[in-house]
Amino acid sequence: MSEKGDCDKESCSAPEVSDFKNALKQFQELVEKMVTQKTKKRLGLSIEDEGEIDYDKFCKTTKTIFGPEIKDHNIKAFFRKISNNLDARTEWCEIFGCFIGESDTISSQLKEENMVFLISEKQQITHAVVKRQDVIKSIVKVPHLDFTVISSQKGVLTIFNNQMRVLATTIVEDTAWITGCEFLPQLKCVVAVTERTVIVWDYKSKGSQNNCFIIKPMENALLCVCTVTMSDRLAKDNILMGDDKGYVHLLTLTSDHFGLKQCKGKKESQLQVLDSKTFNFVKRKLHDDWAVKVKYFSELNCFGSCSSDSIHSFVLDDIKRLGDNLPVKEFSVPRGVNAFTYCAKAKVIVTGGNDKLLRFWHPTINSRPTGKLSGHQHSIVEIVTNEKDQHVISLSSAKIFRVWDIQTLSLLQVFHDNEGCPGDIETIAMVFDNDRGTLITGSTVINIYSLTHMIQATRQMPQTHEKRINVLVYNRAFHQILTICSESILKVWDLETGYQIYQIEDAHGLNIEVTCAAVETNGFYLATGACDGTMKIWEFESGQEVKALPLAQDSKDECRLLKIVYLKADESQHVLLVLEQSGKMKIIQGNSVQSYVTWMLPESVSFPRGNPVVSLSLKSDTLQTHFFPDIQLLSDPSSQQTDTENFVPSVEIKCFDVLKVEGCSLIATGSANGTIILWDFESASVRCLCKINEDSQASVLQASGVNAMLFLVPSAFFSRKISSMPSTTATVRRGFRVIPEHRSSSLNLHKENVKSDEISIQITTAKDTSKYKNIQYLKISVPPKAVAEHSPVLASAHENGCICLWSIQGNLVKELLPFSKYPSVPLTALCTDISTKMLLAGSKEGYIMRWSIASFLEDPENSKNQIKEELCWRAHSAEVVDLVHEEEKNVVVTASIDGSVRLWHAVNGYYLGYVGQPRKFELSDISWLILPCDVNTFPTIIKEQSKHMEKNKKFEYPLMLDRDKWKSPIRSPSVLKEPEHVDKFQDFKFFQALTSPKIHRQPLESFQSGNREAGAVFGFLPIYEVSTSVLYLLHWHSYRSSH
Repeated sequence: MSEKGDCDKESCSAPEVSDFKNALKQFQELVEKMVTQKTKKRLGLSIEDEGEIDYDKFCKTTKTIFGPEIKDHNIKAFFRKISNNLDARTEWCEIFGCFIGESDTISSQLKEENMVFLISEKQQITHAVVKRQDVIKSIVKVPHLDFTVISSQKGVLTIFNNQMRVLATTIVEDTAWITGCEFLPQLKCVVAVTERTVIVWDYKSKGSQNNCFIIKPMENALLCVCTVTMSDRLAKDNILMGDDKGYVHLLTLTSDHFGLKQCKGKKESQLQVLDSKTFNFVKRKLHDDWAVKVKYFSELNCFGSCSSDSIHSFVLDDIKRLGDNLPVKEFSVPRGVNAFTYCAKAKVIVTGGNDKLLRFWHPTINSRPTGKLSGHQHSIVEIVTNEKDQHVISLSSAKIFRVWDIQTLSLLQVFHDNEGCPGDIETIAMVFDNDRGTLITGSTVINIYSLTHMIQATRQMPQTHEKRINVLVYNRAFHQILTICSESILKVWDLETGYQIYQIEDAHGLNIEVTCAAVETNGFYLATGACDGTMKIWEFESGQEVKALPLAQDSKDECRLLKIVYLKADESQHVLLVLEQSGKMKIIQGNSVQSYVTWMLPESVSFPRGNPVVSLSLKSDTLQTHFFPDIQLLSDPSSQQTDTENFVPSVEIKCFDVLKVEGCSLIATGSANGTIILWDFESASVRCLCKINEDSQASVLQASGVNAMLFLVPSAFFSRKISSMPSTTATVRRGFRVIPEHRSSSLNLHKENVKSDEISIQITTAKDTSKYKNIQYLKISVPPKAVAEHSPVLASAHENGCICLWSIQGNLVKELLPFSKYPSVPLTALCTDISTKMLLAGSKEGYIMRWSIASFLEDPENSKNQIKEELCWRAHSAEVVDLVHEEEKNVVVTASIDGSVRLWHAVNGYYLGYVGQPRKFELSDISWLILPCDVNTFPTIIKEQSKHMEKNKKFEYPLMLDRDKWKSPIRSPSVLKEPEHVDKFQDFKFFQALTSPKIHRQPLESFQSGNREAGAVFGFLPIYEVSTSVLYLLHWHSYRSSH
């Protein structure tokens, strides 16, 4: 039996092994094909195959080869590994989540994420003019001009731009070696010092001209130089120099010393020698040994110099002390100081020397240091600071870099420069670029080390979820963000840091997609809705499930929930307004025992032709329990006799928004065909929002589907209502809040009723009249003009890229089309800030637009109050699902179907990071302009003069007939009598006589703007008028041709 069983196993396993080998072969061919395609694509070659292998095709083919059991995240990780590095080594087992010998690699990658500098991404620049056996001696960053000055030991001076490309270079033929360089901001020149001379280079010389001035001889060997930056020093520069005798020199340089204006006109290269005796030097001996470094700190208005002297190791004082004999502030360090720096943000001075210790000093206390750091095994030769992150980078003579945290005095990172042997070159130049977050070092080559989070922000794909994001909700009470992906993974993040607080997997059960969510205004409870129509209530802070609200399905309509709005939340009862994909809107109430539907919005409304308003019959006894009264549509018998067609067809609702406070009760719904319905429960009417044509006939706005809706409430409206509101009513308002989840709770106090003179309730019978006797509406007596100035406005975002602004009376107030050089794309999301001063919109292609609407909302009817589009930037490479604005930090949070949630500064559109990134958010600092790896366009600030379609100057005749040219001497009656030459001559003469008006000096425009309905291109073509005389000539020419 056993032998038979073994034979069966062998016979069964042989085909399986064979099939698996074939599968591996197919998978290997797929990978090779994908690598070949991507290589051709990077080289700019065309792909002649049947199609490019993207992720979707790769995932589908891989599951076809190995079966559906392959995990999606393993396929995505494998695909990303190849996409990021085509030369990366891959193993077939990685597609199954197994990594052979990758433990060290993974740990090193995790370790790199916590590093300050990403050493593996080091950039190296080999400058061609640097001589062999030469070394870079000094590197100076010039922030206001955004370039870098580098000097080599054997006389090569070079200026690099912000892309580290050479702007200017020169070679100074001097026997002495260069020991340091600096930039003169007033003279716009480069100054360098050697052992016996001072060199001034005018780098602005054109062509082969090199204006260099050499000041010599110097009494002592100069070792270092720096510029004194003082605001009152105009047209001259002061420099400080240290020498080998311990002196610090102060030298003033002006343009008169060099005659720069006269030298610029000469064509030949100039190398002029100036006598040092003609310059006024101020010097003072401050050290008993070499003054190896000298710097000036404008924040302290002091200079600093250091030496290896153990007594006078470091001096910090005013430059006036160089011209007198008053005592100076000295810091004593055993074995002296080789390097020092000042951190303005932390207000500390850091020194390092031959004793291998870093010392922290207070600028006014020289008796003892405030802290010491040990770790270097060799002498410290250079120190720089990262002001933004509060880091100190120290360098030893063995080329070992150490990064320290100033606040915690802890070591963050250690790395070394592997250029040459450690003993070859003793010193190395170093500077930190605070504008770009890079460390620039120089020895035989230039090395650039970027901060890790800068590399991550620009090269790593931001990823908050593995799958597309369905929900983005901001809890203002807790300052936390809720995100839900299509895999029903719910995550809560802290907005201040970006760290994850908790997550819930399969919130509604296995393979049940969560489609929407809402947070009640106090932030204590969270409601989620799923594709099967079920809802759950959670405690937001702990993530514990409170109750489930299963719905009994009485019909076969699709019950996928699209949106939820919280109406009420307490321990005993939760009331929610939900929208299903079928278009049904319901109010669902649930307690600890059961849940039930208490109210429904009518699914369809029949509007008589020419009348977009229908009256409602409201049941007063349901108002207190259902939040909205039950509705019964009232028909108009007169309209039904002659009109059987609807004004607008019944369509499914796609989105909605709610405005519900005392005195104002509105629901606005938008549909896929562009229909917008406004339900006004105060005036007991339902209105189809439409525009009025020139013949005073109402028609549905010819726009595409509505994707988002939002009520805009001016802040001035709230102030006026509170001042006229009785105290008892104000108390009731605070206890009743209804607002969508993306709006602030304080907006509940901003609502206003519609115009009192436009409210009408149609009563047909006495029975209907009795229904309204128990309903008491709160009316505020305010002037009609005041109501019109500060009434809420409804904004709708459409598929054609247009935003329509409607008054609550149903009138189209404004149409907004985002300013862009590209065709309009569908808008998918809307949001505003808490004070309703700005309107933000997200598009299907990942763009974010910002408008200023504060002045417009004050009085929408006033044509002078315009809406200004101020900013546009691309936030994602895919569709924006939702966006919110956080007022305290003034940031915009965007979510996309690409699986990432990103943060942007609301003022300038700067990228701040993504939710789920390894590093902590720094929302207050926007000094570094960086972009995500999938975005390559910088934010665009839109100016008024750039909007050509809004210019007011109009010209009726862009071209005119020049009579002088038309009546030329060669045009005689005898010529006109020859019919065979009339046509050509008339054509030639007429078009030669056309000219543009000479009185207008500005670009010409048409007298009439195009029609937007004609399309993105033809709708904006100008329309020209042709004069009657020209038309007569053309008709005469046509007549002559036909005969």
